Amino acid sequence: MKKLVFLLSVLVLAAGMVMAQNTVTAYTTLEEVLAKALFEMYEKETGTKVNFVRLSGGEAVARIEAEKANPQASIWVGGVGLDHITAKSKGLTTPYNSREAVNTPAQFRDPQNYWIGLYVGPLVVSTNLDRARALGLTPPKSWADLLKPEYKGYVRMANPNTSGTAYNVVTTIRYLNNKDENRTFDFLRRLDANIDQYTRSGSAPGQSLAIGEIPVAIGYAHDHVRLKANGANIEINAFAEGAGYELASMSLINGGKEPVQARQLYDWILSSPNAQRLFVNDWYLVLVRNGAARHPLALTLDQIKTVDQDMAWDGDAANRKRLLDRWTAEIESKR
Repeated sequence: MKKLVFLLSVLVLAAGMVMAQNTVTAYTTLEEVLAKALFEMYEKETGTKVNFVRLSGGEAVARIEAEKANPQASIWVGGVGLDHITAKSKGLTTPYNSREAVNTPAQFRDPQNYWIGLYVGPLVVSTNLDRARALGLTPPKSWADLLKPEYKGYVRMANPNTSGTAYNVVTTIRYLNNKDENRTFDFLRRLDANIDQYTRSGSAPGQSLAIGEIPVAIGYAHDHVRLKANGANIEINAFAEGAGYELASMSLINGGKEPVQARQLYDWILSSPNAQRLFVNDWYLVLVRNGAARHPLALTLDQIKTVDQDMAWDGDAANRKRLLDRWTAEIESKR
């Protein structure tokens, strides 16, 4: 009897070990629907289940930092590259020299292999044409347009404290003002007068735009292109003065409990033809991998005017904290 109990205990333990080896926990800043499709594809191809939690970029950094002593996830997939740079500077991620990294140009990956870029996308301003027509609004085409009094209460963007997209708006305005932070915050205060609300995630304003809840939204091009391709009556405009852009990235979490499985998922995302097709054909993403296909509707960086971003400066934890503290004190706290 004792031998039977012992054998059963061994079998249960072995089954538990196999199950643990066939799972990996991820935080993701990809859209929930995209993340679900991507990770289900991975499980189907490899047999490894991805338990994921969807967080905005700022939330991901905050959560990983809060769990630093006892990490609850092993990999972070997606999210503005500035957030991944911040995570690196806080010691929250760990380097990994993937064999697949050679297919990503050097300018799109960390020289010390802490993060790697997946796709790029510029900031745009989009207008719901039905709402604009009803309100007598002309679609804005520049940052300056967004300050006009006729847009008061009709513009939506995300909160820079929780959204990497919105933090990219702050850094973009800084570059457009020759890095003068007083002029930057003067512009952001004037823009705030026309903002109806700040959302938690960067994609949320576009979703509200698509259903006509708000006439004007700031976001990344691929999110808005997908909405338009799916039937939303919107006009997408690149900012005339220039725009910042995201380099959506991926990192391994320092101290993650599933390092082997996390590295396997990392490699697969970089190399899987099926994953690449999902990104391009269904989500209009502009991949940075050498030889990656391009969707004809996608808006690439060479089609618009971009600012000269210093991603290392923007993602530095001290610079980020100073800008966000000032935004909170001078804008958010005054609403």
